Amino acid sequence: MQLSVYSDLCDSNVPWLQKIPSHWNKKRLKFVVKLINQKQPVGESGLSYIGLEHIESWTGKKVDGEISQSEGLASAYASGDILFGKLRPYLAKVHLADTPGLVSSEALVIRPSRFISSSYLKYYLLSRDFINTVDSSTYGSKMPRASWDYIGNLPLLIPSSQEQQAIVNFLDHKTAQIDALIAKKQSLLDKLAEQRTALISQAVTKGLDPSVPMNDSGVDWLGEIPGHWQRVLLVRLIMRFEQGWSPSCEAREASKDEWGVLKSGCVNHGIFDERQHKTLPASLTPIESLEVKPGNILMCRASGSKHLIGSVARVRSCRPNLIFSDKTYRISLNENLIDPDFFVFAMKSKYIREQIELSVSGADGLANNIPQASVKSYQFVLPEIDEQRAIVKVLTEKSDRISLQEEKTKAVIERLQEYRSALITNAVTGKIDVRDFCIPTTTEQREVAHG
Repeated sequence: MQLSVYSDLCDSNVPWLQKIPSHWNKKRLKFVVKLINQKQPVGESGLSYIGLEHIESWTGKKVDGEISQSEGLASAYASGDILFGKLRPYLAKVHLADTPGLVSSEALVIRPSRFISSSYLKYYLLSRDFINTVDSSTYGSKMPRASWDYIGNLPLLIPSSQEQQAIVNFLDHKTAQIDALIAKKQSLLDKLAEQRTALISQAVTKGLDPSVPMNDSGVDWLGEIPGHWQRVLLVRLIMRFEQGWSPSCEAREASKDEWGVLKSGCVNHGIFDERQHKTLPASLTPIESLEVKPGNILMCRASGSKHLIGSVARVRSCRPNLIFSDKTYRISLNENLIDPDFFVFAMKSKYIREQIELSVSGADGLANNIPQASVKSYQFVLPEIDEQRAIVKVLTEKSDRISLQEEKTKAVIERLQEYRSALITNAVTGKIDVRDFCIPTTTEQREVAHG
């Protein structure tokens, strides 16, 4: 899509804004909006409450699903107010409220004046350069946050009301198109994940040979299994079960000579990510026996997301000086009975995931966890070790092909998200001129789609 540019520009005297349209005004944000600081006890209010976790980064959308409750004081907002997350882990969380409510005190409530459109302001505050500038100002080691004193002094570009509306119309239309494409790619990722689960579930409960004699497992939800396989409790396969340590840490990655504590998110659907850790303060002595080593098997014990609980990964490589937290189990297996990679695949299967979900305690969004006793009581079906290794070989090859498709799809999603962000930034900072943009009719859209 070829977009116009403004012909008459002037220097904004702001490095991250550079040149701007000459007819646009520039004022400090605090002179055009009002910061609303009305606190109310959540428990005594009939208004709905949302936390920053319920606002999607970079899109401004409210996340679907159950809205959590909170205690203590929260900030009241009205329809048309902008909610702006000031915590660095939650930056780029900007939401235009369409109803009154309460929001976490870690969000600023910003009310536009009559000079600025709420929808235009939402897009301006979501622009990449604005977010990056706010990000550079955050302070604090554990929970870095931005201050209104800094944010309120940042420049706001103000086109005419008509031009603001033209920008909003353009961005509403284009971001809706991009979001629809992202949703299709996300749907493909979901289908690939289902394909992997079905593939694994078939292999670890029925084997690779469809002609092998089958026997009733004695468990309704498991059905028939190969006649020569065993059904055992997981406790019979475990040599050692350990739980980690979660001291108060610094919210940053540890340098090579520092110790770090892994987060529960270091294990996600069979993938170990050593970057998911925080720095152990120098004043604390690490428990070296909890250091993670290549070959270790880690299991997520507790998380706010039920779909992450029970995730298992085998550590292929890991930098030194990382210990696992008390939200994680380290499991040592009897490798004469079970191949570690077969175990990891089996833990992803539908029949094990169903057992995990039944054993999780805690409500959605709260401290969900799995007790050791529950894990040890899981029903496992087990072929001989050589057959396990043959299954692992086939599953690895097929799973790798699915992973390649997933990586390509994720790369497309990332490019679409980057394009979305660039489009917003360019529109609200005057790098493109959308005043003559017309939303295509349905017929025109069909003609473009069909070439």
